[in-house]
Amino acid sequence: MLSSLILAASRNGTVKKVVAGAPVSRNVVRRFVAGESTEDVLTASRTLIGQGLQVSLDHLGEDTLDAVQARAVAGAYVVLLDRLAAEGLTPQAEVSVKLSAVGQLIDEKLALGLAQETCAAAAEAGTTVTLDMEDHTTTDSTLEILRELRRDFAATGAVLQSYLRRTEGDCRDLAYAGSRVRLCKGAYAEPESVAYQDADEVDRSYVRCTNVLMSGEGYPMLATHDPRLVEIAGERAAWFGRPKDTWEYQMLYGIRPEEQLRLAAAGHIVRVYVPYGVEWFGYLMRRLAERPANIAFFLRAVSSRN
Repeated sequence: MLSSLILAASRNGTVKKVVAGAPVSRNVVRRFVAGESTEDVLTASRTLIGQGLQVSLDHLGEDTLDAVQARAVAGAYVVLLDRLAAEGLTPQAEVSVKLSAVGQLIDEKLALGLAQETCAAAAEAGTTVTLDMEDHTTTDSTLEILRELRRDFAATGAVLQSYLRRTEGDCRDLAYAGSRVRLCKGAYAEPESVAYQDADEVDRSYVRCTNVLMSGEGYPMLATHDPRLVEIAGERAAWFGRPKDTWEYQMLYGIRPEEQLRLAAAGHIVRVYVPYGVEWFGYLMRRLAERPANIAFFLRAVSSRN
């Protein structure tokens, strides 16, 4: 119930205005967000890569309502990719793109074209793109755009969410050679008709999907902070005889950083999802919904005058 309320608040303009205008310590946002500028996210990337981690960078922005804004988001990715290449941070650094941020909700052809431009810039920089998955109403559109992108950019990554009832089947469809698939639990409020509502059901779906991906010929990217699922992922990889360089763990920036380093030190590939940009509100609220224990931390900072 609490998570549902937080997710509803993430799209409430009044709540956004109050929270964004509050005297929030920068440390609150920076716990989950690398900063607002390209320079900020480059600094975070250098640090993480220097620690033996890899990164996927997300320029925050979604629900784009006009073509000008969509092109601006794509342009920001091109600039970022150029800088990543110039600083020698690729291929350890890739980018994650929300199709809604490049116009998916207003014109799918526009979104495809801008995603193609971003993928081309990534290829030139020696890295790739992963398409973030959003709420269930965009799943079919996102997978169709993925298919189009993979015609020319085969390494483009997909994201699937274990809380959706359809996801085990989508995993089977995408578990082919060369296919990069990030599996996460999901962070949007979804109806029971399309999504599991019980946390244990979501976890069981995650394990089933992990088995499908690990037994396939693709490249699984298992995004979880849950200690049980982290352990299960390693056990499943061993069961299917997968070397450590044929799959990876993924975790969010600012969440369980010690665990990220521990796994990397054990020889695993660990990629940190690093968001940046001024449109941080929706992202922050979804992180709070995923782990409501973070609310106390956030509220302390909101009430602080420091």
